[in-house]
Amino acid sequence: MQMIRGLPPAIRLDNEARPSYQLPISTSPTGVSEHRLDPTKQDQVQRESSFVQSVRKSRHGCIVLSRWDKLFQIINGNDGNLTIDGESLDPVVVVAVARYGVSVKIGEHVSKSVDRSSAFLKASLSNGHTIYGVNTGFGGSANTHTSKLEKLQQNLISLLNCGILNDPKTSRLLGRKSSAALPEGARFETALPNEDPMTSSTMPEAWVRSPLAIRSNSLARGNSGVRSVLVDGLIYMLENNIIPVIPLRGSISASEDLIPLSYVAGALQGSPGVQVWVDGSDGRRQLRADVALSNYSKAPLRLGPKEGLAIVNGTAVSAGVGALALHDAHGLIILSQLLTAMGVEALRGSVESFDPFFAQSRPHLGQAESARNIRSFLFGSQLLSKEKADSMHGDCLPQDRYSFRTAAQWLGPQIEDMILADEQISVEINSTTDNPIIDTTNGKILHGGNFQAMSITSAVEKIRRSLQVIGRMLFSQCTELMNPVTNNGLPPNLTADEPSESFLLKGIDICVASLQAELGFLTMPIEPHVQNAEMGNQSLNSLALLSARYTHTAINVLSQLSAAYLLTLCQALDLRVLNIRFLMDLEPRLRVHITDCLNLYLTELDQLYSNLWMQFKRDYRKTAGIDSTQRFSSIVQSLQPMIISHAYSCSKKDTLLTLETIKQWTEQCSGLSPQSYRTARRLYGANPDASGYLATSSKRIYKYIRETLGVSFQISLDAEDGGVELPKRIGSPENLTIGAQVSKINSAIQNGAIHVPVMECLRKVDNES
Repeated sequence: MQMIRGLPPAIRLDNEARPSYQLPISTSPTGVSEHRLDPTKQDQVQRESSFVQSVRKSRHGCIVLSRWDKLFQIINGNDGNLTIDGESLDPVVVVAVARYGVSVKIGEHVSKSVDRSSAFLKASLSNGHTIYGVNTGFGGSANTHTSKLEKLQQNLISLLNCGILNDPKTSRLLGRKSSAALPEGARFETALPNEDPMTSSTMPEAWVRSPLAIRSNSLARGNSGVRSVLVDGLIYMLENNIIPVIPLRGSISASEDLIPLSYVAGALQGSPGVQVWVDGSDGRRQLRADVALSNYSKAPLRLGPKEGLAIVNGTAVSAGVGALALHDAHGLIILSQLLTAMGVEALRGSVESFDPFFAQSRPHLGQAESARNIRSFLFGSQLLSKEKADSMHGDCLPQDRYSFRTAAQWLGPQIEDMILADEQISVEINSTTDNPIIDTTNGKILHGGNFQAMSITSAVEKIRRSLQVIGRMLFSQCTELMNPVTNNGLPPNLTADEPSESFLLKGIDICVASLQAELGFLTMPIEPHVQNAEMGNQSLNSLALLSARYTHTAINVLSQLSAAYLLTLCQALDLRVLNIRFLMDLEPRLRVHITDCLNLYLTELDQLYSNLWMQFKRDYRKTAGIDSTQRFSSIVQSLQPMIISHAYSCSKKDTLLTLETIKQWTEQCSGLSPQSYRTARRLYGANPDASGYLATSSKRIYKYIRETLGVSFQISLDAEDGGVELPKRIGSPENLTIGAQVSKINSAIQNGAIHVPVMECLRKVDNES
């Protein structure tokens, strides 16, 4: 198989993997080969066959599943062969190293190629060559020259260690009460901060671990002129969990992430001015880099020619932060398709919108994949609409609403963008990104611009824009599900209690609007904000790290929106099943009641009951916003004209249906319906479980939310409903608040735990394909 250099196996393609366009051939009696189909059908089969095979081979789901499986193996210790070799670093390995503390080792042949590059650099210097950043100044000062090569590298790191970091010692004083004994100026040091002093100025450790892995992989390619001991030092820090404290801001990602990476170099050098995170007896703590290295009996690294420049002049931080964002975004786009399927069920929608013919007639691969995923996620559902008969009477739409019906078309381009972003980041983390670079094969030192991180900017901008698009869809679905005008018969605010007393999810309705507004703001592209820097030398700078940072913010916001929607979905599904069980219980009782009351007066009672029941269900859908007593009284009264109309043609000859009889029937039926409803609500509230009606995939997610996370059906019944003490009630110690329950779901999304059931749902689609 011919490999594409720099791409991990998960996204490499060979010629055999490409869609086949060959048609079936037969041989005629004369020995002449001919097509089996006539030209018109032949062309159609060719197009459809090519399309189907393209979908199967170019699937976002394949990338996500392969990455998930590999991550699962790594973090469970089943994949111990994680090597840094300069060309096979997978984004998921970056995630494993950054977030799960997994160790990597240097490939067998790395030292030779790296040291060969270093030797070539030294030989070039011995021959009197001028090499940028080795015996010249930097950037706009490159016209200066020096023979103090090591001093030059040390000065480079010193000038770049200019990031702003809050002092952890000072931070411990914040919030203490002022004392009159303190000097006047010192009282200000105890003021409560407007934001957390540490996290507002420093990168999370995961963000720092990722560039350590990526920078070592880039240098391992042997194009940077450094010694292998430098690569060893980066790996040593990862293995021993010595992680530099790096400022959050300060990089414009021009000659790449100079300032953040200078703190990595400072840590390697054992600089007293650089702090590192290390393991302590009571968890992680900060130490000076020189003290930390001394505690580990590790000698500080003395930088040789170009080695300071080689550390800082690269895209590792932007690429690392981008790779972490990519991983989370992959999960969110799969989750969004699952949530869409659950929403279709909650609204009793149709699978028709995801019929394969839509994608065949408009063959965008992303649309086809999304439609297939959602269609598969809906398999086995008992809640889907099987007919649109009611639409003939104007009671419901003949098709689902936009946010569900066009979900595949809406998500398709985002899937395609995610695939391209994945390719861009995968290439970047397996690339040489400093300057100058050394081609030892052809004996050349080349000055260029591989440090320009626009590929990462392009990738994370696509990711962030896709997150906003996904959020807009989920926002529409969520708000339509809470609105009685659009939710097909569910109560307003999805309350299980009386609508005049409980406005259960109205706060969620407001919250998701806020979250989506923030997502919209975060979608602003970063490119228009590029500024000249460094004496005008850095006139083009990618701002890749800045864009990646805001992409992580967007991920956090979309995670919260998805969590709020997931709680809403589970509530809606429970209410839907509650309604089904109520109607199932009421129907035979209502039939008996009608027979008992009207049998003496009317014939054709089966036909009458069928018409009455159909009208009852229509009015039941329309009146979800009315309290139960008034609701059922109104519904039953609306049935009276149908009984009177039936009496005109189907009265018995020897009896007469009077208005008093109709009045008695109305009163009795008006009492029967709310009583049945309250009983059904009480019984379901005591033991809520919608899983028996759900599609296989929805059931898996629903049970994860209800059982694994312990997020319960939101209901609060009083003594009027029978005095049953429910095991969990709104505001109880078990449930806390609605926000606390959304927070449980959000934590599962953020830490990745929810992706265990999500990926099992996706694997089902993969197996079916």
